[in-house]
Amino acid sequence: MLKIIFTFASISGLVSVILGAFGAHALRGKLDERSMHAFETGVNYQLSHSIVILFCCLLVQQWGKHWSLEYAAYSFTAGIILFSGSLYLLTITGMKWLGPVTPIGGLCFIVGWSLLSIGIWQNSQ
Repeated sequence: MLKIIFTFASISGLVSVILGAFGAHALRGKLDERSMHAFETGVNYQLSHSIVILFCCLLVQQWGKHWSLEYAAYSFTAGIILFSGSLYLLTITGMKWLGPVTPIGGLCFIVGWSLLSIGIWQNSQ
């Protein structure tokens, strides 16, 4: 399972760079300022949390399997999909029903950071 999460994180990082470039070049001037800001927020959160997932995976490799580190990686993955994904779809398609999905993704990020803290606390000297 670690290999899948590692791969997801690296592909997610790649996709966030591509979407950042897409937003800067193809969407600039086509979206209003608020929508553009929301899209950029999705890109920033996706990239930063892709890096954190890689960090979680490296800690698992270093310290061995630990429930909180693994679930932290899963929470960050769900957060990227729900938070960033909903922002992308909301800004590009205008589907307003996606608005309530974004905070669920944010909650996944909060849970992920909490679990990462527990894993570090319990495994570090």
